[in-house]
Amino acid sequence: MKAFVIVLASLATLLAVGGASKVRYDNFKVFKIRTKSVEQQKWIEKLASDSKNFNLWHSGNKEVHIMVNPQKLINLQNYTRSYSLPMEVMVSNVQSLIDGEQSTRSADDTSSFGWTRYYPLSAIEAFLDDILTKYPSVTSAIDIGTSYEGRKIRGIKISYKEGNPGIFIESNIHAREWITSATATWLINELLTSTDEKVRNLAENHDWYIVPVLNVDGFAYTHTTDRMWRKTRQPVDGSDCIGADPNRNYDSHWMENGGASSNPCDETYAGSQPFSEPEVKALADYVASIKDRLNIMLAFHSYSQVLLSPYGWTADLPSNFDDLMAVAKAYADAVESLPYGTVYTYGTSSGAMYFASGATNDWAYSEQDILLSFTIEFRDTGRYGFILPPIQILPHCEETMAGLLAFVEKADELGYLNVKYTF
Repeated sequence: MKAFVIVLASLATLLAVGGASKVRYDNFKVFKIRTKSVEQQKWIEKLASDSKNFNLWHSGNKEVHIMVNPQKLINLQNYTRSYSLPMEVMVSNVQSLIDGEQSTRSADDTSSFGWTRYYPLSAIEAFLDDILTKYPSVTSAIDIGTSYEGRKIRGIKISYKEGNPGIFIESNIHAREWITSATATWLINELLTSTDEKVRNLAENHDWYIVPVLNVDGFAYTHTTDRMWRKTRQPVDGSDCIGADPNRNYDSHWMENGGASSNPCDETYAGSQPFSEPEVKALADYVASIKDRLNIMLAFHSYSQVLLSPYGWTADLPSNFDDLMAVAKAYADAVESLPYGTVYTYGTSSGAMYFASGATNDWAYSEQDILLSFTIEFRDTGRYGFILPPIQILPHCEETMAGLLAFVEKADELGYLNVKYTF
């Protein structure tokens, strides 16, 4: 969900890879810069917005993560030195992370879908087909709709009995955030196969609606052409730039308070109008059609290790803010208690990270009355950023399950899982 990111093909050299052209990021570095004022932070954000040579990965709480073309590094160094801003290398060569991520293979997942590597859209779709075949009595296919480029947007419902409270998970709305769909597919498998008593209770006493990849066009593009692509792939009238930020395209306080961009070349471009992106409109229509069955809405993102509640468009607090923070704290405490010791923070989107209007969690909360609506930003805090190594998939998934167990337990304790509908 990182804002302000500008990733254009001209950022990197196009080289032939396996017969296809892939954007490369050889010797591009990512720096962490600690700013002393909002003005300094905004200047670096503007640098990324105005230039094809800088790519802002994260900005918030007086800390900026920015990817830099090696040929333009001196420009950034001159600015940071002039203001005595500490600058630390987080990633020394972005391309080396990409190469390592995509070359990973394991003996236990060469013949079947697994969670020691990342998979393209076709493999995720085959996984869903296999699940539907193996578990026909408790799973059913969800047809969300069709993308701009004509791909089907698929999901799966897991339901062991009628009358369960509902949990909806939207994943991979931002194309490059691969850990989200890896987590979503792992979660589907775990809800169906785990023998752990707590997981069985979670699976069988809640209805699960899971969409592993919402931004199917963008996700496919990250596998074939540009690993760092974020947006959708729909052309913009009057612009050479492609796509919009789907997480700024929901019809909820769209474009308010500087929470999105009107520039089609920005990575937070909100689209020409609310729901201009067919993927977002399709998901919104589906969720609206079942909203009375939903008690929790979760949007999976990376990175930053933070749970974000409404609101993103304003600094005002939602009416059930204390309850939202209680369930978020339960998630964070459960994750930190594991041997990995991973720390999650939590707060409103605008307070804990940045202003973001037209986002999933605000739309679900404000327009669909789903009162526990969160964006969850996964691992890590910037060491690898969007290119989380495959070796971290399973530990991260373990953390996610621990967090969800605690989150749902606290939600139940607070009365949010009372059934909202009758059959």
